[in-house]
Amino acid sequence: MRGWGRRTNEAASRVTARVDDGTGRAAERAAQLLVVAVRVLRIPTAILSVVPLPFIATTAIVAAASDGAFRVIGLVAAALMAVVAAAFAWRRRQVVKAVEDPMALATELAIMIEISGRADETRGILEQIAGGGGSRVFSRLRGAWRGVTMPARWIEGVEDLTRARNFAPPRIGWSISLTIAALWLVPISVVVALFAVVGGIAGSL
Repeated sequence: MRGWGRRTNEAASRVTARVDDGTGRAAERAAQLLVVAVRVLRIPTAILSVVPLPFIATTAIVAAASDGAFRVIGLVAAALMAVVAAAFAWRRRQVVKAVEDPMALATELAIMIEISGRADETRGILEQIAGGGGSRVFSRLRGAWRGVTMPARWIEGVEDLTRARNFAPPRIGWSISLTIAALWLVPISVVVALFAVVGGIAGSL
């Protein structure tokens, strides 16, 4: 792992020295697009992360005040929903933090290409997403990575790039999956809270 870390540092020096080459330009364009996309999605994802919370709290409170199987089921449901909400909020925070310094992000993206051993293929992925805009950039990025098999050592090396790793496998897949789970969590939390309230009222009669 230390040898891989040295390779990452050496790649950083090479990329910094060649900021005008194709890799540097592709990384800069991709970083610019990612920064814009994350900033556009920042408020909507913040809203998405807090909307289910009152319903999760309602389920937990009603379940805690109940008895028997209803209590156990309600608390388990509330705990599972809370885990999904917390995981999404944490992943969102990591992605937002990754784009706070666009130049640093561009440098790490370039390093990611350099250490891959497949510079043309990896650079092509960044060029694909840099060719378009919009909030669906993350879906396009995951789709582009899906057709590429990278060695485990590369994934380990990318983990040292605290910004770029959020836009490479496996983290990009986690981000998309957690976003989908968070979207589903909104209606599910509403329905579960409604059932909990109705069940709690029925149980008190």
